[in-house]
Amino acid sequence: MRVWLLLGVLLVHAALEDVAGQHPPKNKHPKEPGENKIKPTNKKVKPKIPKIKDRDSPDPTPKTQSIMIQVMDKGLFQKPDATLSLTAGQNVELRCKGNKIGWSYPAYLDTFKDPRLSVKQQERYGQLILVNATAADTGEFSCWLQLCDGYVCRKDETKTGSTYIFFTEKGELFVPSPSYFDVVYLNPDRQAVVPCRVTVLSAKVTLHREFPAKEIPANGTDIVYDVKRGFVYLQPHSDHQGVVYCKAEAGGKSQISVKYQLLYVEVPSGPPSTTISASSNKVKGGDDISVLCTVLGEPHVEVEFRWIYPGQKDERPVTIQDSWRLIHRGLGHTTRISQSVLAVEDFETIDAGYYICTAQNLQGQTTVATTIEFS
Repeated sequence: MRVWLLLGVLLVHAALEDVAGQHPPKNKHPKEPGENKIKPTNKKVKPKIPKIKDRDSPDPTPKTQSIMIQVMDKGLFQKPDATLSLTAGQNVELRCKGNKIGWSYPAYLDTFKDPRLSVKQQERYGQLILVNATAADTGEFSCWLQLCDGYVCRKDETKTGSTYIFFTEKGELFVPSPSYFDVVYLNPDRQAVVPCRVTVLSAKVTLHREFPAKEIPANGTDIVYDVKRGFVYLQPHSDHQGVVYCKAEAGGKSQISVKYQLLYVEVPSGPPSTTISASSNKVKGGDDISVLCTVLGEPHVEVEFRWIYPGQKDERPVTIQDSWRLIHRGLGHTTRISQSVLAVEDFETIDAGYYICTAQNLQGQTTVATTIEFS
């Protein structure tokens, strides 16, 4: 009997030790030094990325801030969309925030010094007002903040605004042209534009050749249509030359544009290609002489001439006459000939020496010279 009691006590004691080993009771043993301190860990934690506004490094490409607003009826304001469709006869007021604002608008309004347009600089904003708008006013209206240092100003590219406005007018699907026939020059190293712009954004516009009569597809490769520019020839060549026109359809109505003569340009762009020649390089006293300065260039590029001649300091009277004309060299190639003629009457010893001509265009200038001797 005692043996069994002893065996039972041993079994109970063993069971208690086993349970104690699996789940030790809390606070039943003394704490080791530093046991409650945070122990180091090797767990990898992703670094916290600060928000954009909290970063110290500035954005290398600053965002453009639109500074344009449109003044609506009853003194309401709104930011204009990229394109607006308005009815002819309406008044338009645009404002751009800044103490010195530059403006751009359809060249038509500047060309004719139209009194319907008013551009003013107020204390805190620039103001553009166009009254009684017409279809011819259709185009891009843009503004920008000018940063000035004395008399030198530059455009702040981060603070600009723009909107393209279609002024719809009854019977005018195309933006009116000042002429019934226009010339478009095709240069192999630049785009050419047939400016068939419409007054209705949703208008369907097609390009047509007059002879032989056919539609010219805007395939997106050679020719594309841009509603703000017209038909764009991306890579012009001589096969594109001829007379073309555009056709617009909208609201069940159709209209034909003015005609455009496409001329292929032979002369590449660059500083003027200039030559100089004298009627004679040895002149007797009392004779009349002339010096001719000639430039062959692109049909649409204007050239300016300047002269230096022996009797200039002594105010020797001379006659200078400038002129230009277009010539066709076959195969559709067209060149502009610009000329300046300096004439001297009753040649004297003071007139002997170097005659220097400088021709200048947008790409640069060229200087040539010839010598005239007194014999």
